[in-house]
Amino acid sequence: MRRVALRHLRTRFHFSPSSLRHHSTFVPGTSQHGARTTATSSSSAVLYLPIEDVESPYGYSPGDYHPIDIGDHLGDRYRVVHKLGYGGFSTIWLARDEIASKYVAVKIGIANSDHREVDIIRQLSHPSHGLQQGYVLPILDHFYITGPNGTHPCFVTALARCSLRDAQDTAHPYMFQLPVARYIAAQMVNVVVYIHSRGLVHGDLHLGNFLLRLPFTLDHLSDKKIYEKFGTPNPEPIVREDGQPLPSGVPSHVYWPIWMAKAGDKLTLSKSKIILADFGTAFYPNRKPRFGYSTSLDICPPEARFEPTTPLAFSADIWTLAHAIWAVMGLRTIFGSFLLSEDDVTQEQVDTLGRLPDEWWNKWDARSRWFMEDGSNKNGGCPEKLEGRFKSSIQDPRRKYGMEILGEEESHAFKEMIQWMLSYRPGHRPTAEQLLNTDWLKCWAIPEFENIHK
Repeated sequence: MRRVALRHLRTRFHFSPSSLRHHSTFVPGTSQHGARTTATSSSSAVLYLPIEDVESPYGYSPGDYHPIDIGDHLGDRYRVVHKLGYGGFSTIWLARDEIASKYVAVKIGIANSDHREVDIIRQLSHPSHGLQQGYVLPILDHFYITGPNGTHPCFVTALARCSLRDAQDTAHPYMFQLPVARYIAAQMVNVVVYIHSRGLVHGDLHLGNFLLRLPFTLDHLSDKKIYEKFGTPNPEPIVREDGQPLPSGVPSHVYWPIWMAKAGDKLTLSKSKIILADFGTAFYPNRKPRFGYSTSLDICPPEARFEPTTPLAFSADIWTLAHAIWAVMGLRTIFGSFLLSEDDVTQEQVDTLGRLPDEWWNKWDARSRWFMEDGSNKNGGCPEKLEGRFKSSIQDPRRKYGMEILGEEESHAFKEMIQWMLSYRPGHRPTAEQLLNTDWLKCWAIPEFENIHK
């Protein structure tokens, strides 16, 4: 079934490995926000007719995507049954393991991938790392395939159900029940505590990369039953604007991803266990410095803009984690839309959080469009601070649709935690471990977690 998520207007995604642009059915590993830049109509001699909800045809070029068709065999044992999702660095496919007689997710990276993701996931999912490794699906197999666009790394994991974003997109309204939202938030913090304890920064935390576990098996279903239950693969032809034949390495068609999402408002606590996916942009800050953050502008930490020569640290994940928790609890993001420009996002940040640190403020040439030098609104308007955004994004929508709202004490604790996580200076943000001791986690979110994990 073809779906367009009007609420986000971002491409969805599915799968079980990690690192793409986005979609929904899933195996871990795709990245909605942090998509790489592929060739576009402005930089390519070949122009294609636009297609919704699929990877860009411009991504099929030397060094990029590998063309796949339903029925293809991969690694001598995996038969492609449907498409799970796609991202900037990979496509992901539902496949039948014809040796083990089960369904798996196969992630096929672009030929220019750096191939680090497999090693990262194997380290995180190693049994010696304790119970927390259950937040990352282990790699079942790893191989390479060669095609017209190069040699591509592939890895196999178990299936997940869908991303949290997709679960929200199918909910009415687009929100989780409050106990479920608290439970999911507690898991998010726990998984970030875990990966940070392993020395790793994820680099792209958002609801497209947090996946719901698949609470049932599909292994007993034939291909026909899969199609009856979730829909048949729907090919969409790739067509050049000039009507000429497609270049080498470009498939004749692409597929819309399968839709297996569960409506978020119908999720129960027991069906809300999550997995973290997409480690394609993850890095070890103590091994190799990273400059620049691979995520969308609306959730990108401000130091990536104002301190581009300073290596990013674990605190960058804390900033994006705040946005993910906020999104789980409510209806809208904190800072407007992902369509905002860099200056628009900074303006939203100042409206919400106050004036930037002096050295950043002075670097921001566009500040005079909106603000006086003391940070007050230039047009005399009343900016919506965090309190106002909490009301309009979380409390009011919940109240409107008859859903449970946060009480006065919980509201205060939640806003206090988010405000801390969104401290401008990276060194002023809490560590993931410190978040576990915040009042909101201790008194509201962790109790929901403990009810399930007794």
